[in-house]
Amino acid sequence: MLFNSLEFVLFFLPSVLGVYLWLWRQGWSRAAINFLTLASLFFYGWWNPRYLPLIIGSILTNFSLAGWMTRQFRLGSPQRGILVLGIAFNLLLLGYFKYANLFVDTLNQVADTHIELARITLPLAISFFTFQQISFLVDTWKKKGHQYPFERYAAYVTFFPHEIAGPIIRHHELIPQFALNPWREGLWERCGRGATLFTIGLVKKVFIADNLASMIAPVFAAANQGAAPGLDAWVASIGFAWQIFFDFSAYTDMALGVSLLFGYTLPINFDCPYRSTSIRELWQRWHMTLSRFLRDYLFVPMATSRWLPYPRFTGMVITMFLAGLWHGASWNFALWGLIQGVGLASYTLIDKRFPRRLPAWLGWTLTMVFWFEGVPLFRGENFKAALELYRAMHGFGLSGFTLNLQAIAWLVVGGLIAVIGPASQDLAFKRVQPRPALAWLIGLVIFVSLFVIGSEVEQEFIYFQF
Repeated sequence: MLFNSLEFVLFFLPSVLGVYLWLWRQGWSRAAINFLTLASLFFYGWWNPRYLPLIIGSILTNFSLAGWMTRQFRLGSPQRGILVLGIAFNLLLLGYFKYANLFVDTLNQVADTHIELARITLPLAISFFTFQQISFLVDTWKKKGHQYPFERYAAYVTFFPHEIAGPIIRHHELIPQFALNPWREGLWERCGRGATLFTIGLVKKVFIADNLASMIAPVFAAANQGAAPGLDAWVASIGFAWQIFFDFSAYTDMALGVSLLFGYTLPINFDCPYRSTSIRELWQRWHMTLSRFLRDYLFVPMATSRWLPYPRFTGMVITMFLAGLWHGASWNFALWGLIQGVGLASYTLIDKRFPRRLPAWLGWTLTMVFWFEGVPLFRGENFKAALELYRAMHGFGLSGFTLNLQAIAWLVVGGLIAVIGPASQDLAFKRVQPRPALAWLIGLVIFVSLFVIGSEVEQEFIYFQF
């Protein structure tokens, strides 16, 4: 189920929120949490119910392993093997569903084998709920156990606002909040700010990201056929950079907004990344919960390793390579991540040796050009399409401009908002104060958005099936 769908906005969200608040009002807090889990599983299964056993089995397995670790700590005989088993289980699950086809296809090409493997459909959100549960197991080991009841852990993993595309939330950031009564003081302010944030995300998705997507899609399709015009390739690369920001940050805004309606606060995921004056700063502001996970659970252990040469820089490259592969089962993504890692390591080394700062405008320009240059690998359907885009972008004579003025207008407006516009959370929590006029405005914007949604084919979020 999509946040930008009539089913979600008109039926699912109002009904689930209403029942949830009513259960709390009756004093049935445990029933409210269990209802929220069941509603989240319904939300997850709306796309394909056949994968419900997968997420349920993952939750049961990880909670059981964490409980096993906790009991061992209480007995005074901790066993690291339980942690290793849990991490291996999660990575094998992710590896099979996300990468089995890629590795078999690669083996067939490299070794001229003819291994047949049925096409595996990627389950929704497996990249996200796998990372969350790995972090839970690691933290359970570090903290020598946990004290969570099963129903709250299940609600933490399945909580539908963040279930499909994040943000990647750590257990201690959400599970304790399940004890909070949503009717506590500040209910209507939370609802007002949550509705504001949800509306900002809806506008980003429906009016900006989707328009940019329709504008640049023909260029990438032409690249896949080996015929991308030069200027169009540059416009499409810049346009996709704007699109993925608005699309992904829209999902985050809507997730945070919906969570506030239920009385919960989730961590922010984007903080004006396109204002950054270095690639390091950009990654600190972009998909912040993923960057935090990679830093704490992957980079830091490598950066402090005695076995890696130049561990800090090697750790950056390996971390970003794996981050690229996490983005999709394609060697395009792996190479994109490798380039990002080399860029981060190079910047860190230069910054260490020559700490004098570049002028802000020059740092921003270099950062954005580096980011745009990565788009063909990230967005291209394969290496051939990516190479065609690079050929068009860097060939002699940037000709063949076919995009119309409306498309250019969207590109300029999107760029201005992305670069100099305020962060969504600043608008919702600082600059805009809840008042009746705002409620009318939000209602009007949602009505217009629903009219647009109802008259067009719904466009999935980029990170929807991930």
